[in-house]
Amino acid sequence: MLRRLVLTFAASAAALSALPAAPATALPATAVGSPTTVGSLMALGSVPASDLALMPPPARDEDSRDRLTVTVHDSGSGADGTYELRCHPGGGSHPDVSGACGALDRGTRWGKDPFAPVSPGTMCTMQYGGPATAHVTGTWAGRPVDTRFDRVDGCQIARWNALAPLLPDLRS
Repeated sequence: MLRRLVLTFAASAAALSALPAAPATALPATAVGSPTTVGSLMALGSVPASDLALMPPPARDEDSRDRLTVTVHDSGSGADGTYELRCHPGGGSHPDVSGACGALDRGTRWGKDPFAPVSPGTMCTMQYGGPATAHVTGTWAGRPVDTRFDRVDGCQIARWNALAPLLPDLRS
């Protein structure tokens, strides 16, 4: 959400800096959608109503929330099923909302995707972690997520474990 706000502000500032100076005028709230937006525009400088179309729309809360659907099969841990997870703010039917959101937050860094598959050609130990599978879909950090997890070798087991407790902790 912060990234979207920064990008919206930067685009708005760039659009405003390209506009010629105009005398301050009061705009009706209906011109841009809300009195709060009008106040923000007036604070940045006057903007003719005809130029408001150049500005990107404000970020909506429902667009910026992190929402995932996690489906687990054959875990053998009693955690099989489909769970909804919402972060920032937390919620949903996931059994450990705060732990799952925390694991995702720790794995999300600039240039690093917590859902990234194992790179092709990676040398992995030939150990089998069981028949458990998981499918994760939704939106995280403003990006779409549609990925699958299994435990067929050491790399896949490590990938699964890195997201516990989003995925059931099967390390026992």
